Amino acid sequence: MKLFITAKAGAREEKVEKIDETHYRVWVKEPPEKGRANKAIEKAIAEFLDIPKSRVALVSGATSKRKVVEAA
Repeated sequence: MKLFITAKAGAREEKVEKIDETHYRVWVKEPPEKGRANKAIEKAIAEFLDIPKSRVALVSGATSKRKVVEAA
């Protein structure tokens, strides 16, 4: 399923907020440099959905606050 993420990198704490079935807000501590925040977002979504990290992949929005993630 495709998930639409609004990301906040460099936050004080990590958390995931579900807005509706496909929209989420994700805060991660990692800075938006060299893809570190994107990896942290994938990990946070996987933990929130209780699925393996390998089943979550960034589809679009690598340099944007609005991202699309595929979660299987």
